[in-house]
Amino acid sequence: MNVKKKICLGIYYFIGKKMPESDSFISLGAKRFRRFLCKHIFDYASSTCNIEKGVFFGSGTSIKIGANSGIGINARIQGPLTIGENVMMGPDVIIYTKNHEISRTDIPMNSQGVTQPKEVIIKDDVWIGARVIILPGVCIGKGSIIGAGAVVTKDVENYSIVGGIPAKKIRTRQRNI
Repeated sequence: MNVKKKICLGIYYFIGKKMPESDSFISLGAKRFRRFLCKHIFDYASSTCNIEKGVFFGSGTSIKIGANSGIGINARIQGPLTIGENVMMGPDVIIYTKNHEISRTDIPMNSQGVTQPKEVIIKDDVWIGARVIILPGVCIGKGSIIGAGAVVTKDVENYSIVGGIPAKKIRTRQRNI
């Protein structure tokens, strides 16, 4: 990790993460400030993305966020993660790309480490509701809606509306299908 990224990470966690919400009456330029820091932390951050108050992203490694997309208030995300363009994300969303290793029974699970990361991909024009949990390796298709509180364990088809635990398709957004 280079020095510039380390400095930006420190400033983000010490100041940027705690600044007001982007749309609050007195935001103190929080939206621009967090965006500036994340452009130096993430692998890619669009000049029109929004990182909200309270977001935790670890070191920010292998995270990409496209134009007009946002990471919601108090979200907790991990890389590798690709967020497309025009993605809306509600508060308290959790995106996991790793999990606890559990393959051995001869040693405790908490001594086995973690699995290899599996990239999560969120394609363009997706709406992720509040408190959604997305598990490792999932791809959310273009134009999809993930209902609040859903736990997404498998890929979501383009233009689908899903919800529940585990998330299941409720209907499609496309006509004549």
